Amino acid sequence: MIPLRDENPSASVPIVTRGLIALNCLLFVYELMLGPDLRGFVYSWGLVPERVTLALRFGEEPWSGPAATLVTSMFLHGGWLHLIGNMWYLWIFGDNVEDRLGKMRFLFFYIVSGVVAGLIHYLANRSSRMPTVGASGAIAAVLGAYAVTFPRARVVTLIPLFFFFPVVALPALLVLGLWFVFQFFSGTLSLASGAAAGGGGGVAWWAHIGGFAFGMIAIKILAPRRRSRVSVR
Repeated sequence: MIPLRDENPSASVPIVTRGLIALNCLLFVYELMLGPDLRGFVYSWGLVPERVTLALRFGEEPWSGPAATLVTSMFLHGGWLHLIGNMWYLWIFGDNVEDRLGKMRFLFFYIVSGVVAGLIHYLANRSSRMPTVGASGAIAAVLGAYAVTFPRARVVTLIPLFFFFPVVALPALLVLGLWFVFQFFSGTLSLASGAAAGGGGGVAWWAHIGGFAFGMIAIKILAPRRRSRVSVR
């Protein structure tokens, strides 16, 4: 299933969501300009679990060196499809979550979610030498938050069925719930096959799973409480 748009208009201009999309796109353009230096750049700023393990083992300062890549890796992407897929989901679902949390809380939520997702990926792949990049973990948290906050919102979705491509409006909980189930089974399969120890084939399934679950919990904690209307006689 490919979500095309949601029928859930935001009450405010999603400045942070648009800013994050713009930043990710600008950094991807910078990556393209690096040419042969791109490989070294990705290894320096992408999340390489083995480097984090060695940094922790030798007592390196927190949030310096390899540990800092838990943040920097969130803003890099491995190709056009990787970038477009992530930014498409952020564009569709980010505005409503930003509207629910507010600008600064949403930015805090997004960064922390990306770090948590990166940590979960690290814990599942401590000895991996493969650099991991992408905003998928943070965006998975946005999806989890959306599923909890707007479960009945309609999501216009393209469903490829052999030679037919019907477009239907489905509840967000169904669309995002099926997305999570796919991530979970893919992550479980990667562990069962031993792929996670070798980098998971380049897909950080457990970052997606952990990010989604974290988003479901964090939105409950961070979202401002809505004022209940009380009639006075």
